[in-house]
Amino acid sequence: MSVEQRSAARLAVVQALYQMEVGGKGVNEVSAEFEAHWIGREIEGEQYKPAELAFFRDVLRGVLADQQMIDRKIDAALAGGWPLQRLEAVMRAILRAGAFELEKRRDVPAKVVITEYVDVAGAFFEAIQAGMINAVLDKIARDARPEEFAT
Repeated sequence: MSVEQRSAARLAVVQALYQMEVGGKGVNEVSAEFEAHWIGREIEGEQYKPAELAFFRDVLRGVLADQQMIDRKIDAALAGGWPLQRLEAVMRAILRAGAFELEKRRDVPAKVVITEYVDVAGAFFEAIQAGMINAVLDKIARDARPEEFAT
């Protein structure tokens, strides 16, 4: 699969996690909705890129399966004891997806994961919030994969 399809899958995961949190929908409903109506489609003049569906499903379901562990890791990485629950829902979704990949998808280099989710953050937020996403994911990456950061 292409880099663009992975990037599109990451954006779709973040959007799906957000939908689940604010809309109260279940994973099967949201996953089916995204696969049938969003991914690779044009909606209201916006063209959504084709995404690697297996990767989308793996990250989405992985975040949900490991959410307690992921949330603990994010809480520990947030500066000044700022709890995850105080962050905006899209930001929580970005951090959860990124943390899952850093913890469980060792086939993807940590720096790629961080860059990809900082790029996703840039689609929704200003530079300061994207910088916070970068800092939190960097801390999680250094804890989860110290060997990738050894000089």
